[in-house]
Amino acid sequence: MAFQDKFRLSVHAVILDESKKVLLLKATYAEKHWGLPGGSLEPGEIIHEALYRECEEELGAKINILYMSGMYYHKAYDSHACIFRCELVDKNKPIQLSEEHSEFRYFDLSELSPVQHHRVMDCLNFDGYVKSAKF
Repeated sequence: MAFQDKFRLSVHAVILDESKKVLLLKATYAEKHWGLPGGSLEPGEIIHEALYRECEEELGAKINILYMSGMYYHKAYDSHACIFRCELVDKNKPIQLSEEHSEFRYFDLSELSPVQHHRVMDCLNFDGYVKSAKF
């Protein structure tokens, strides 16, 4: 990697409801995929700052970060994604989506795409060691 090359890094939150379903958001851009809350780091941000900012922007809610469970490379985006286990600070406050997302839903683990399932299972089965994989 040359000094002038750009490096893409994002952060994403695994948030569960009371029945252990995973919160996903439906994007209003690109292919309108469902994905974990989060997004790209801005210049000068550290990963924790970016995750707090992204969740507040996308959910209208504050989060607690419990731990980082993995870092994954995604060939389709030439990007790395950090996955964190998080919880909503105020579980009674309704989620307020930004313009970037059209809806949210809590998904059963069996409903997740293979990539999402892999990342979320690594997160939920966290053993103190950060996992990594390529997709």
